[in-house]
Amino acid sequence: MHSGKVLHVMHAEKFIEPFIQFVEDNFDDFESRHEFFIWGDKSKYSIKSRLNLKNSNKRKIEKVRYILSLAFAMQKTEKIILHGLFVQWHLMLLFLMPWNLKKCYWVIWGGDLYTRKLSKRSLRWWRNEIFSGFVIERIGHFITPIEGEYGLAQQWYGAKGEWHECFMYPSNLYQEASKQSLHHEGVNILLGNSADPSNNHIEILNELKCYAGENIKIYCPLSYGNQSYAEEVLYCGEALFGCKFIALREFMKFDEYAEFLSKIDIAIFNHNRQQAMGNITTLLGMGKKVYLRKEITTSNFLQSLCIAVFDTNSIELTKIDEDISINNMKIVRSYFSKEKLITQLRGIFQ
Repeated sequence: MHSGKVLHVMHAEKFIEPFIQFVEDNFDDFESRHEFFIWGDKSKYSIKSRLNLKNSNKRKIEKVRYILSLAFAMQKTEKIILHGLFVQWHLMLLFLMPWNLKKCYWVIWGGDLYTRKLSKRSLRWWRNEIFSGFVIERIGHFITPIEGEYGLAQQWYGAKGEWHECFMYPSNLYQEASKQSLHHEGVNILLGNSADPSNNHIEILNELKCYAGENIKIYCPLSYGNQSYAEEVLYCGEALFGCKFIALREFMKFDEYAEFLSKIDIAIFNHNRQQAMGNITTLLGMGKKVYLRKEITTSNFLQSLCIAVFDTNSIELTKIDEDISINNMKIVRSYFSKEKLITQLRGIFQ
């Protein structure tokens, strides 16, 4: 095993703490090799303090110290793992220190890649694209389980680095459905995963309004994302479905959310880009019926694994066929296993 340092450059998010804990639990060299720099409020996502973790906070002097420390750490580390490319300061450092890009591994999250195609054009967008284009073209390594995402980085940015197949985060691991949650009346529907407009909630709500008289419940997570957009979705959902539309406005703990997903029968993700992989893999592993747009890379990836997903262009609120459900669960249990994730991460860290 190599003894060189592995530097993780992150921004505070809900699946960062489970990832760090996973590395700590499964790699003996956690403290000696791994160093974590996190931009944002780590307390919001219950990210524990550790000796090998540095965090920016709201004070300007602390942000300056963080940036200078990160620049120094980038110089002396063997590998830099970029968990998303959302933080402007992280991007600026990479732009100003291009000699470090060959040892960078970019974990593609989705929004950081699709900004090029889906964000509104503005001076800020053009500025970010100049920096992103320079950095992405020169990054040495790309991490995603979805080869199509790597293909888009090549197509849009001229990426030349090596692709590493890895699903990276424990939120993608196979989970069994809670048995006490499997039996309930009616049809429980999950719509989207956040208050991000890329969910295209209102389009689906209008498509489902013919079912308003049926025994259904539509659950819609709106706890994070664009809150003015969340209000639009809430207004539309309640106008069309009344008390059958249930907005989830509070964060749930990981185990609590998994218990909630056990109660879902049908999930509809109308995203126009790769998003919500953790939700999707968990639901498929629980044997649920999942609808996706057929043209997105996520759909192509899952079908390449012989997992059956359904097309949002033809939604029917009938529960999934048992044989399809069992086959999906079997494939997810095999591919999204703890052992496979450890193997994939070991290949990247070494």
